[in-house]
Amino acid sequence: MTTEKPWLSLYQGISDDVQVPDATMYEMLVNSATLWPDETALFFMGKRMSFTELKREVDLCAAAFEAYGIKSRDSVVLSLPNVPNVVIGFYALNKIGAYAVMTHPLSSPEELKHYITITGSQWAVTVDMFYPVFRDLAVEAGLQRIVIAKFSDYLTRPMKIGFAITKGRKIASVPTDDPKVITWKDFLGTGANALTLADDPAYSRPIEPDDGAVILFSGGTTNLPKGIELSSANFNGLAVCMEEISRITAGDSVLAILPAFHGFGLGLCIHTTMCVGAHFILVPEFSADIYINNLLKHNPQYIAGVPTLFQALMSNPKFKKASFNKLKGAYSGGDMLSADLKRRFDSAIMAQGSTVELIEGYGLTECVTACAVSPSGAYRDNSMGIPLPGIMIKIVDTATGEDLPYDTEGEICMTGPTLMKGYLKDPEATEHTLRVHADGQTWLHTGDIGTMDADGYLYFMGRMKRLIKVSGVSVYPLQVEQVLESHPHVNRACVIGLPDEYQMSSVKGFVLLNDGIEGTEEVRAELLAYCRKHLIKWAVPRKIEFRDSLPTTRVGKIAYTELEHEELAKA
Repeated sequence: MTTEKPWLSLYQGISDDVQVPDATMYEMLVNSATLWPDETALFFMGKRMSFTELKREVDLCAAAFEAYGIKSRDSVVLSLPNVPNVVIGFYALNKIGAYAVMTHPLSSPEELKHYITITGSQWAVTVDMFYPVFRDLAVEAGLQRIVIAKFSDYLTRPMKIGFAITKGRKIASVPTDDPKVITWKDFLGTGANALTLADDPAYSRPIEPDDGAVILFSGGTTNLPKGIELSSANFNGLAVCMEEISRITAGDSVLAILPAFHGFGLGLCIHTTMCVGAHFILVPEFSADIYINNLLKHNPQYIAGVPTLFQALMSNPKFKKASFNKLKGAYSGGDMLSADLKRRFDSAIMAQGSTVELIEGYGLTECVTACAVSPSGAYRDNSMGIPLPGIMIKIVDTATGEDLPYDTEGEICMTGPTLMKGYLKDPEATEHTLRVHADGQTWLHTGDIGTMDADGYLYFMGRMKRLIKVSGVSVYPLQVEQVLESHPHVNRACVIGLPDEYQMSSVKGFVLLNDGIEGTEEVRAELLAYCRKHLIKWAVPRKIEFRDSLPTTRVGKIAYTELEHEELAKA
């Protein structure tokens, strides 16, 4: 494969010369507050916060951290849903040069302990409902302080009353005698006092844009998740790339239901949006009903989600009430989007006023999030799209690491401004994943198998670790799932490998049927015949099991490992 970029013509005038700003993420916020001081920066359950107000809250939070002794290169765990506190804490830590350790508040105690210990965090910020978990972790993992936020911290007065009546009363009160606890309100009060008493509160850059600033965690399967160290430059690089592709501008709105502890939610819905003067609508919990209610209320210009979300939306009767006449962009990531689901969603929103299509992306947390997206108006079935501006993608031989020609199966590698610093305290894994090639550039070896055609379109075939060997023949579960999901009876599918005495492994499919279709033996036989028509014989499922639902991870991917564990338990 050459280093030419055949896909550039598909950008329709977009420059591939990406210039990443020489700025930290906090400095990007300052820039937005200077350019658009009175414009809305975020919207949360009726509460509007301008860029000036957001910067003020961030400055108070940063001053509070410093007043309590948090300094540059320290780490603080932010374990919160999509509430303003997580955004404020994120940019405040960047201002003082500390690491923001982004974690899911519903992580298991074992995972949270791992996050705290591997990052050396002595402080954590969470919400009151998770206090009992962090109280116990303070003993086990050595936390010195727990800042307790509340959903009501940034609600308007009427919303506070409503929240207290409906949900607030169900949350147990946090003890006032716990010396490790400080409320968010008192914490920011400390920051206000510190700013008032400061002789010279002028800002001085504590870290460079290329320095590590954020720790996100990979999706662990068998082992505990790896800490992925990312810089301000990584997030700013993504913002520049996505600004070029999406055409998002000041005044636009983004429905931010994807969580802030995930690269997709933090990098695309929050930071990119903030950098261009648009605003994000924070949604702290997810359901199809909640998402649709926000569509009805806000009619946002941009939406983003995972394939299971878009499927759930179309299955909800209220979805047809939503208008998409203002929609400028719709993005799907985190999991494979089938061509059938894309077409059905495109048709649905077009009937409701949309002039855009659902755009699929491919990426990893190791490069913040997306590094390839489908070009608007030039979609190809089951392709992940073309590299973002400023990003290079190629396919290499899994054994030798040598570049492969177009249309040849191998490992997907990428390089560009969003490339991670490395895995936290894991030099061996970092060296294996980030490798310097003959061109002198450092490339990310993704561990994903795929191909790239001569036009620059990327095709994802599956994880190298998820490969199923049937009688020595390589079977990619994703390909089998795509075939199953292309059948009109099938809503979603997941495929795993089972131990087999004669073939080493055999393929089993788990299928969620469309409404109105019953899982009869006739339907099973029809699906198997369909697979035999479209797949090599080794890839045809030996068994198909019908399910009412398929397990998903916390970010909406189908959790194939849960199905594997179920089958192992049965065996």
